[in-house]
Amino acid sequence: MVTAETKQEMKKILDEIQTGEFAREWILENMAGRPRFQALRRRGTEHQIEQVGAGLRDMMPWIRKGKLVDKSRN
Repeated sequence: MVTAETKQEMKKILDEIQTGEFAREWILENMAGRPRFQALRRRGTEHQIEQVGAGLRDMMPWIRKGKLVDKSRN
């Protein structure tokens, strides 16, 4: 749902992109070895939905490693 709060947050993010603030932060993040990005990725893989998804994929013999879900890229 798009609410007044989500619209406000989207405008804030757009402003960060338009002013170059996002690009500056991303460049600095990469120069530092992407610590925040890697932490977000790690939390994502530890999320319950990912754990359940892995279990479900294990029960589907027609899915081969790397065929539908390439963990090295996603």
